[in-house]
Amino acid sequence: MAFGSNQPIRFGTDGWRGIIAADFTFERVQRVAIASAQILQKNFADQAVDNTIIVGYDRRFLADEFALAAAEAIQKAGFRVLLANSFAPTPALSYAAHYQKALGAIALTASHNPAGYLGLKVKGAFGGSVSEAITAQIEALLDANETLTASNSGSLEYFDPWQDYCAGLQQLVDLEKIRQAIAQGRLQVFADVMYGAAAGGLTQLLNETVQEIHCEPDPLFGGRPPEPLEKHLSQLQRTIRAAHHKNPKAIQVGFVFDGDSDRIAAVSGDGQFLSSQKLIPILLAHLSQNRHYPGEVVKTVSGSDLIPRLSEVYGLPVFETPIGYKYIAERMQATQVLLGGEESGGIGYGHHIPERDALLAALYLLEAIATFDQDLGDLYQTLQNKANFYAAYDRIDLHLRDFSSRDRLLKILATEPPQVIANREVIHCDTKDGYKFRLADQSWLLVRFSGTEPVLRLYCEAKNLEAVQEILTWAATWAETAN
Repeated sequence: MAFGSNQPIRFGTDGWRGIIAADFTFERVQRVAIASAQILQKNFADQAVDNTIIVGYDRRFLADEFALAAAEAIQKAGFRVLLANSFAPTPALSYAAHYQKALGAIALTASHNPAGYLGLKVKGAFGGSVSEAITAQIEALLDANETLTASNSGSLEYFDPWQDYCAGLQQLVDLEKIRQAIAQGRLQVFADVMYGAAAGGLTQLLNETVQEIHCEPDPLFGGRPPEPLEKHLSQLQRTIRAAHHKNPKAIQVGFVFDGDSDRIAAVSGDGQFLSSQKLIPILLAHLSQNRHYPGEVVKTVSGSDLIPRLSEVYGLPVFETPIGYKYIAERMQATQVLLGGEESGGIGYGHHIPERDALLAALYLLEAIATFDQDLGDLYQTLQNKANFYAAYDRIDLHLRDFSSRDRLLKILATEPPQVIANREVIHCDTKDGYKFRLADQSWLLVRFSGTEPVLRLYCEAKNLEAVQEILTWAATWAETAN
């Protein structure tokens, strides 16, 4: 069988992604969809009421057409398919898999990747990302290139992916407290949906007008990837600063959602950018102290050291995983978890489905603001004081020439890792995921490669932003020189 690419299909941190019409073709999508459905049936039949597969999509170019092609292929393979009748957040599809007691869900999305990419995420019956063991089974079935047929064709129906999802989220939050703060003029809510699947979401959830920007369809995402990074948010920051200048007595907050609405960042009233490194501690405090949810705090290797410091203050256990929300989801299924979060913006909760959910995070943050009557920036500073921990954080991505450049750098890291970084002695190296170098001044540098692109990711936390930039500059120079 001919493919748009000769490369084997491989799943990365969360799903399979490729360039549209090159790696990501209708033929390949249909094969991956059928294989995924069969592996979901093999692993989750005992958790489902029948052989239903949920299929949905975000707002990327041709995502709806690819979703229809996937749904029709799965139907012909003998499954009952529920196909979304509109774009929707990936968490809504995960929720549908759990709520409908289906075998699982397939989401056509490339999340935060550039506009030329599309992808396919596989979700289990439990309502979260499947494990590496299951994606390995899908890859093995594809590699075997077996003919996948069924004796009887299944069925295909359309469903509204928003209705049950919104109703489920609304039950978890004190909406009246939020609505009252908005109605009284104490709170103004803004959202940059980055042309993605969160468009209209907060308005539906709150039944209140939320000022959205970048909410119209745009297959090019305004010329930038739909990733909640500060460099993409100048318009939101200007909008919020103007609102704060006009109404300084109100608390202004802006939320940023990635392309499929499973990742979040925020902007405070003074225009300060708050990544999930700052939002996770706020949510941790709110859910444990105000809502009294019990359980473990799960962080990834790239998470801020403030998370375990604050967890210690509140007497909460901490568990660390590699990067990738599927590892957090696995932990949530194994033990009681308060919340789990990753540096890139994915945050989920043990009392909900084991899935990162940006709209639910926004609702909880609004609830925290209304409860504490404080701006997010002020809340974060209060928690720093409580834990007596102050640090700055940043991350940069270096685009490499090709995957062979990545392989050369990996070999150097494995055989000749640096012993001194930016004039700071390396005192420990954690290889749980990439190479995390702990330095003598309590700062750290994580060197890690993207699973889907020839990209080197450099993460750093240090005592101040100047130290962070010094270490990141050293790391970028090292990578360029070594390669």
